[in-house]
Parts: sequence; structure tokens; C-alpha cells
Amino acid sequence: MTKLAEQLKQGADQAWESLSEGWRELSARASGALTRFWPTSADPLPTSQPTAPEGFMPRQTGWAFMAADVFDDADKVIVRIEAPGMRREDIHVELNGDMLTVWGEKRIDREATEGRWRAVQCAYGSFRRDVALPVSVKADKTQASYRDGVLRIQLPKSDAARARRIEVQTA
Repeated sequence: MTKLAEQLKQGADQAWESLSEGWRELSARASGALTRFWPTSADPLPTSQPTAPEGFMPRQTGWAFMAADVFDDADKVIVRIEAPGMRREDIHVELNGDMLTVWGEKRIDREATEGRWRAVQCAYGSFRRDVALPVSVKADKTQASYRDGVLRIQLPKSDAARARRIEVQTA
């Protein structure tokens, strides 16, 4: 192999590795916001009804974008997760170390007993979403509320995680 061919191969390998790393990073960032929904036996989507277009079947599982904001100030961390169309009693929150887990079920509201599903684009069923917290928090002081389709979780920082100003003394 000539020196030029060797340099081209090395350059192509480096470019491919860089591109691959970029895709891995993008995938890791995006996967945090995407949440998988699994169907439940209590509310299966009707698949036996006639649908259109020909051969179209409503999906039984799906992915949904459950956007999350994580806000960190001197005293607390606030996590907001968009979860529209759910009931408060169908959402559960658990804190395990620095990992916040939200899980629950989005139920199907059947508006009509007759007719056809022409499109099913909303995700229904059980879901689970993990959010890594930036600092340690006080689990026993954590509060969660659900309003207008947004789950808000307020987590007071542990004393070890709070920033402190340290006065510099003369020696």
C-alpha cells in the first residue's frame, strides 16, 4: 500500500470513528426523552375492527416524547416532566440514590363504541422514565405534584450537595 493510500485509509477511519461517536452521543441524549409505552391487558387497542387504509393496524406499542426539564439552584433540584392525558393516580415516582424513576400508565379513553380507528398516533399503556439527578437530594423531603399535564418534582438538596462559601483567612 502506498503512503498516500495509507494516509487516506487512516483519515477515513478517523472520520468514521468521529461520525460514529457523534451518532452514539446523539442517540444517548435523545433516548433520555423518548419513553417506551407497553400495552396493558386492561386497555388493548382494538385490532379486530376494520381499519383504513387497507392492511393498516393500530400499533400496539409505541414511543412518546416525554420532555423533562431539570433545574438546579442553591437549595433544590426541580424536575418537570410533560405527561399529558394522564390521571394523577396513574403516575408513580421513586427515588433511588441519584436516579429518579417515574412510571405509570396512560389509559385509553374510549369515546365511541362503534366506528373505525383511522390513525393511532398517541402512545398508551405502561411506561417508565429514568432521570439522573445532578446532585444528592433528601428523599424524605421530596414533593411531587401533577397539574395541567405536567409532573413537577421538587427535591431538596442534601447538606453535602449544597454550595458553601468559604472565607479565606490570613495565615
